[in-house]
Amino acid sequence: MVGADWVAATVRARALARRRAGTGTSAAIARAATLQDGLQLLEGTAYEQLITGATDLTAAERATRETVLWQVRVMAGWLPASSSRLCRSVAAAFERDNLLALAGQLADGHAAPEAFDLGTLDTAWSRLRSAGSTSELHAELSRSPWGAVGPEDSPALQDVLTMVWLRRLADTAAPARPWALAGGALIAARTVLVDRARPSPRLRQLLLPLIGAAWETATDVESMQGSLPRALGPLFAGVTAPTDLWRAEARAMTTVEADGFRLLRSALPGPDVVLGSLAVLTIDAWRIRAALAASALGSGHSEVLDAVA
Repeated sequence: MVGADWVAATVRARALARRRAGTGTSAAIARAATLQDGLQLLEGTAYEQLITGATDLTAAERATRETVLWQVRVMAGWLPASSSRLCRSVAAAFERDNLLALAGQLADGHAAPEAFDLGTLDTAWSRLRSAGSTSELHAELSRSPWGAVGPEDSPALQDVLTMVWLRRLADTAAPARPWALAGGALIAARTVLVDRARPSPRLRQLLLPLIGAAWETATDVESMQGSLPRALGPLFAGVTAPTDLWRAEARAMTTVEADGFRLLRSALPGPDVVLGSLAVLTIDAWRIRAALAASALGSGHSEVLDAVA
């Protein structure tokens, strides 16, 4: 029997999803002549409060992400106390970005941007943020849910942390497992076909249970596709060269969005509806960022959004 707390959380999740800007707004923003024209089209949307005052693309993109984090935190407040792990797993994407910014600051001395405020959704950031050197950060990571990162993993830190996050999300919510598979496949493809790099030990360890190891010897898109689980075939449809992998990345985003809408339509209140709402809101923000980038260029359209229209 579904408790009243899940009924309330489901109602809230669907209400948040209805506040998304939508594909029509993102398309209109992409056609805007300037960034400021594009930003004006976000008036009356969930992004308005945090995006007001943004004067450049970086600030505007940051505001869209802060909006999503705020939505995740709001949603967490409506969940049963025993189910907070779902929103914490979603919010781990922002903790990952905090960690990457800190790692960059420790490596090159340039000040990191202001950290995302995770509130009660913090996993380990409150402890890790005080690391004063790269070696100290790595040592603290090894004692946290993010796990060990060795010297050979440093160049691939973003990919390592992304896969830890995706696997955590998939472990928390079964409907997110295909998203972890797709994310792992895209990281694998970029690593060997674009970066022409050997996967780091930790990255290989994280990817092995999801997509195996045959991809490590792939030399082109065709052999990469053949080395991956058959379910990932549609992800690379129409991608013939490494330079076209962005199309697969965009397709992965819209697949998450479609899955999110399907979960939102679930007849029963529960965590699947909440996950669907947060997925739809996350991809809505991705669409808005792509559109704002187009308006900043004054190109009149977004190639990324056109590819998934």
